[in-house]
Amino acid sequence: MKIIIKLVLISSLYFLVGCSNPSTPAGHEGYVKENPRVWGKGGFQGKMKGPENFGVSLWRNQVENVDFRPQTYAETFNILAKDELNISFRFQTIIKIKSGSIKSVVEEYAGSEFYVRYIKEPLRAMIRKNVQTLESRQVKEKRDEIADAVMLELTAYLSDTPFIVTSGVVGNIDYPKVVTEAVEKKLAAKQLLDEKETQKEIAKKDAEIRIEEARGIAEAQRIINTTLTQNYLQHEAINAQLKMASSPNHTTVYIPSGANGIPLIETLKK
Repeated sequence: MKIIIKLVLISSLYFLVGCSNPSTPAGHEGYVKENPRVWGKGGFQGKMKGPENFGVSLWRNQVENVDFRPQTYAETFNILAKDELNISFRFQTIIKIKSGSIKSVVEEYAGSEFYVRYIKEPLRAMIRKNVQTLESRQVKEKRDEIADAVMLELTAYLSDTPFIVTSGVVGNIDYPKVVTEAVEKKLAAKQLLDEKETQKEIAKKDAEIRIEEARGIAEAQRIINTTLTQNYLQHEAINAQLKMASSPNHTTVYIPSGANGIPLIETLKK
């Protein structure tokens, strides 16, 4: 009896140790496979879409989970352009996996290593090909065209696979120091030229203002010269005499010896 109890306990312990309950987290899909120790056929047992548990099993089941959410993959480049200048930049690609394709992803494309094993090097070759035919200055100008060309090639390459490319972008572009310094000098020279042009326009406007002022003065003088008649001068002289006569601060003597009776004026201070 004791032997039977011991066998039961050993069998129960072995059952508990040998059982498994594979699970798949949210955003992932799981490929469940059997990894038998003594009995069992092994191989694919089923698939899961997280969050999900496969359930307790007597067999030693395992799960390989793959993240099916869109992932960003960044590649860094240092490429010799057509004008033999090295340029550095990053290319970022967003790739996702078709839902329900976990069996194909694991069995045909190395599971979670699919990008490194199947996509990375072909993608880098596509990017290099589309950049090396351009001069260094053109890379920045045509960054959108480069990205579009690479996306077309990559989409065609992945057309019969579970993978979907959603976007590709050429990131920051860095030029050699000599190029950067040349660009900075060119920008500084352009800014100085723009400043000189501005000063020139200001000087031109100032000259125009002075010319207009001179024209105004000349016109005023012409009008005064044509309107200063003898009668007008006599009228102004009489008005001046009236103002001085009404002033309490001095005594004025009028001597009517000027032309047309306009007096010579002398003021005697008190």
